[in-house]
Amino acid sequence: MSWRLILVALLLVAGASAWGGLQLGNWLVAHGPAAPVIEEHPELSSVPVLDANGLPYVAQPPQPLVNGQLGVPELPDHFSWEVSEASIEEIKSNPSIAIATTTITMDEARQIAEFMGGAQGLQGIADVGNLGLGAGQPAGQNMPLQPIEVAPPPPPPPAVVTPQGSNGNQWQASLRQELQACSALGFFDRPSCAWAARNKYCEPNNGWGRVRDCPAKSF
Repeated sequence: MSWRLILVALLLVAGASAWGGLQLGNWLVAHGPAAPVIEEHPELSSVPVLDANGLPYVAQPPQPLVNGQLGVPELPDHFSWEVSEASIEEIKSNPSIAIATTTITMDEARQIAEFMGGAQGLQGIADVGNLGLGAGQPAGQNMPLQPIEVAPPPPPPPAVVTPQGSNGNQWQASLRQELQACSALGFFDRPSCAWAARNKYCEPNNGWGRVRDCPAKSF
């Protein structure tokens, strides 16, 4: 037998076996037993779990608490912040609130002022007679007001006085010359040189805070 015929026969057998396997698989899927779906809790599957507000309950995962433990934090206490209508009505029925929220004309204001200026005086929160302000007293007999204690003002800063005379001008000129000589030194040597010059002239002449080149000591 030729090898060509053997190759064609093998191809035919492979094709027939593949087609037969597909048909057998389809038949088994169509005629195989169906696995029943078993519910874990059939009595609770159709009953949704609701919270206190009537919404579906969603479990919270554990969280780090303030005390260092791991758990579900407790909900804070609910406080009713709504203002009841009865309290608003009571506020509106207060005579003082009604007077404060009522608009009047200028003529009515004059009439009220003339009426209040009589013997009756002011009433309610407008009555300041017990505050010691002299309200309700006859003219010329007002009660004296309590004096207010006021702290004394701070003393003025000492004035810079330039010493007079030839000696004062002479040591100030010498101080300026030494300060100018210190300004020609390096950055690190300049402060110590200026301080030594001021101690040399300002201290014996009592010039601290009194002469421009002798600033006041802060220690």
